[in-house]
Amino acid sequence: MSTRLEEAQSSALRGDRTPQWSELSAWVQAPGAGRQGGAYRHYDLRQAFTQNPQRFDQFSLQAPGVFADLSKNLWDEPVRARLLAMAQACGVLQQRDAMFAGAVANPTEGRAVLHTALRAPRGQGPHAEEVHAVLDRMLAYAHSMRDVESSGIRDVVNIGIGGSDLGPQMVVAALDAQVHPQLRFHFVSNVDGHDLAPVLRQLDPQRTLFIVASKTFTTQETLANAHAAKAWFLAQGGTDIARHFVGVTTNLEAAAAFGITTTFGFWDWVGGRYSLWGAIGLPIAIALGEDGFRALLQGAHAMDQHFQQAEPQANLPLQLGLLDVWYRNFLGFSSRSVAPYHQGLRRFPAYLQQLEMESNGKSVDVQGQALPYATSPVVWGEPGTNGQHAYFQMLHQGTDVIPVEFIAVKTPTHGWPDLHRKLLANCLAQSQALMLGKRAEEAALERPPTASAAMVPQVLAQHRTFAGNRPSTTFVLQALNPYTLGALVAMYEHRVFTSAAVWGINAFDQWGVELGKALCNQLLPRMDSGDTSGLDASTAGLLAMLR
Repeated sequence: MSTRLEEAQSSALRGDRTPQWSELSAWVQAPGAGRQGGAYRHYDLRQAFTQNPQRFDQFSLQAPGVFADLSKNLWDEPVRARLLAMAQACGVLQQRDAMFAGAVANPTEGRAVLHTALRAPRGQGPHAEEVHAVLDRMLAYAHSMRDVESSGIRDVVNIGIGGSDLGPQMVVAALDAQVHPQLRFHFVSNVDGHDLAPVLRQLDPQRTLFIVASKTFTTQETLANAHAAKAWFLAQGGTDIARHFVGVTTNLEAAAAFGITTTFGFWDWVGGRYSLWGAIGLPIAIALGEDGFRALLQGAHAMDQHFQQAEPQANLPLQLGLLDVWYRNFLGFSSRSVAPYHQGLRRFPAYLQQLEMESNGKSVDVQGQALPYATSPVVWGEPGTNGQHAYFQMLHQGTDVIPVEFIAVKTPTHGWPDLHRKLLANCLAQSQALMLGKRAEEAALERPPTASAAMVPQVLAQHRTFAGNRPSTTFVLQALNPYTLGALVAMYEHRVFTSAAVWGINAFDQWGVELGKALCNQLLPRMDSGDTSGLDASTAGLLAMLR
């Protein structure tokens, strides 16, 4: 199977070596294109809608569980056609097929990349027998914990970090309305004791289940928190470590030495940031139950099939990944804001930060050659409407053009329809305002009540002018439920894969995480000894100050 991916990569061109890359570069640099906010503006969105009444239909896509309006983005059919042709020249679809088949898609670690197998129906994916054996066992255990009268459990504490924390935490928060009503869920990741302490203060040790999530059972932060939680448990009169601590790990010996006898494993072909679909999803399974967890997998699998089978013109993850390349490498946009208009998705931007920036924050291609172009943008955001009263000022009037992604959910799970209408109206208004802006002539006709009476009207108008023509994408979910959330997350996963394939990088390693950990291990004994010999002056001075 590795041969299939090697063949796909060897016959493919890196994005910047395709004729389409040169064509697009020439286009945005053509005389008269103009500049706005540090990026070339090749045409005006407002004019585009005026000239093409079908633009919304032309640039909208329906995928399983997710509708996407791409019409407010700075592209048109000629750009999209060139990007799709570039994807073909880069062998994106061939690389996709090889990954799904189990080829070595992570060459620096010699691993297949098969998180998609975790959500494939029984008998339909690679390693299906072992995947579903673990899934069945995990769901049975989750069911036993959900029987709170028999289990005695009222609080579940997940101790992990990175992919062992962000995914489960995001999903449990997003699907709060469907979480077991008699269970509380807590997530501890930071080795800072200020993360663990307020959680422990809420707990009764005899009614608490601790999940220690670490594939190797050696993750420094996770093990430090796990040992602290164990010490607290025993100090508070807790008994039976094996009943109150469960491990998600492959290191059974280390888990047993800790006192854990119940463990759930996973495989080296599942990367941490892609792992919520398997045993790392144990807190999700306890929160939602078997039906909810399986619906999450079903939504993701439906998006997998869409990515595999939909024609390029209708393939949502493919087009999103290509749009990312267009913005990053041709229009020079260095960041992207994600604004979910649903409080349940408050941790979704943080989840996407790891998914995209850890995957595509690379500066060499798969051959180890330095890249002459930018890769991952900075991904950041907050839920609307909170963001409107914080950073949206910069989005509308700042000097940088920052594409925004709005996520709207049509049907709420609460009982206040008026609130939800206001929320959705705010979402639509923000994307409209980013596109339309406000001309100085329009602003001069207005006199807001908070404006200074001493301000010259023409000067005030300049302060109240919005450039507009700022791009956005709006995703719409009919409801936020396990199926649609699974589809949404899988859509982002495949989008990241697409842009990585065009850039010619390995999206599935994360060597940049390692150096700091190694240096930390070297510095830890110095915190005790005070030895600063051989350290740079800054580190030595700070270490002495912090001891």
